[in-house]
Order: sequence, then structure tokens, then C-alpha cells
Amino acid sequence: MLENSLVIVAIIFIINVIYVSFFTIRMILTLKGYRYVAAVVSMIEIVIYVVGLGLVLDNLNQIQNLIAYAVGYGIGVIVGTKIEEKMALGYITVNVITKEYDRDLPKQLRDKGYGVTSWAAQGLEGDRMALQVLTPRKYELKLYQLIKDLDPKAFIIAYEPKTIYGGFWVKSVKKGKLPH
Repeated sequence: MLENSLVIVAIIFIINVIYVSFFTIRMILTLKGYRYVAAVVSMIEIVIYVVGLGLVLDNLNQIQNLIAYAVGYGIGVIVGTKIEEKMALGYITVNVITKEYDRDLPKQLRDKGYGVTSWAAQGLEGDRMALQVLTPRKYELKLYQLIKDLDPKAFIIAYEPKTIYGGFWVKSVKKGKLPH
């Protein structure tokens, strides 16, 4: 009996980790505009959900099943976000403010294939150069490292743009043809 009980707990836990991972990925896909892929993921997700919830409801008199369900849910959120990080969907815009105005940072970034817009800026301590860089998320960490290598004192802020339209570089970005 105890062995059967542990198997049920393990199954509930695993099912919920898988379900919530799918749920998290589906939500991210939906937010990023991949609605058809999200619809397919949601069909798999709901089957897993119904099976897992059915097991918990059939065995509601045992607290360990509810605990396994809750812990599986929490672990599923972590697993789902880690999977999404690996998928690296979408693009980021990185704003860089460099103290060294006369540096050739924009050209060096462009030579690596990044789209860069730069302009003169005024900071508390004098002239600065501001840059805006667009890149697919899969190159995000490489871009940060490149900027740090070129200017260790650069101030960096990144965000995900909701819409990308126009500009000569958009076609290359959308095709994923960033030379590295």
C-alpha cells in the first residue's frame, strides 16, 4: 500500500511539473505572438492537467498528494522559465551609455553585425555617447560581454520591444542573420 502511495505521489509531482512547464511556455509564446504554436502547446497542456488533477481529486484524502501537486506546480514554473530562456524567443533592445564619447564603440558593434543607433548625450559629469542596439535574444549575453569588453564602464539597460518596424536592419534581424 505504501509503495502504491509513493508511486501516486511521484506521478502527481511529475505530471504537474510537466503541466506547469507547458503552461508557462504557452503563456510566453502567446505574449510573443506565436499564437498557433501556443494553441498546439495548450492542447497538450490541458490533457496533462486533467490527468494530474484527476489523480489528486481521486486521492484527495491523502495530504501528500496535495503537497506533491503544489510542489510540482512550483518546480514547473522554474522549469518552464528555464526552457523559455533556452528558446530565447524575440528580440531585445539594449541602451548603452558610455563615458568615453570619442570611442569607436558603434562601429565595433556594427562590425559584429549588430544594428546600432548612436547620439551625443549629456550626463551629470559631462558628454556621453548613447547607443541603442537591437539583437535577437539568443545573442543577448554575447552582446553584453562584447560591450563590457569594449567599455567596462558602460551603463547598460535592456528591454524587450513589443513592435519592430522599419529600418534597414529589420529584415536581417527577422531572418536571424546576425553574423557572429
